[in-house]
Amino acid sequence: MTLVVRDYDEAIRFYVEGLGFTLVEDLPQGDKRWVVVSAGEGTSLLLARADTGQQQARVGDQTGGRVGFFLNTDDFDRDHARMVAFGVHFREEPRDEVYGRVAVFEDLYGNRWDLLQPARA
Repeated sequence: MTLVVRDYDEAIRFYVEGLGFTLVEDLPQGDKRWVVVSAGEGTSLLLARADTGQQQARVGDQTGGRVGFFLNTDDFDRDHARMVAFGVHFREEPRDEVYGRVAVFEDLYGNRWDLLQPARA
């Protein structure tokens, strides 16, 4: 999945230090870079710097204000605490739903995510 960002380095810092992703690739490609971060096996984001005015207008609003991304965790409290300490903005307090423990947060650009620990069957 591709996520349009303003700046490669600030996005890498947020996703790696703030959300606990792993930097998989950071390869120069002329005036661009191929930057991939991963939240775990089989899950990765291509962080693509916005170059055109149309792309810049989409930074932080790629899903029209809806939650569009889901970060699953096996330890909600641990990850929530780490993210809060980093300064991640949560739009709500954690809550328990039939599908698991969840809270909506925003990435550094305002895209909405769910931090989710799925309920155990």
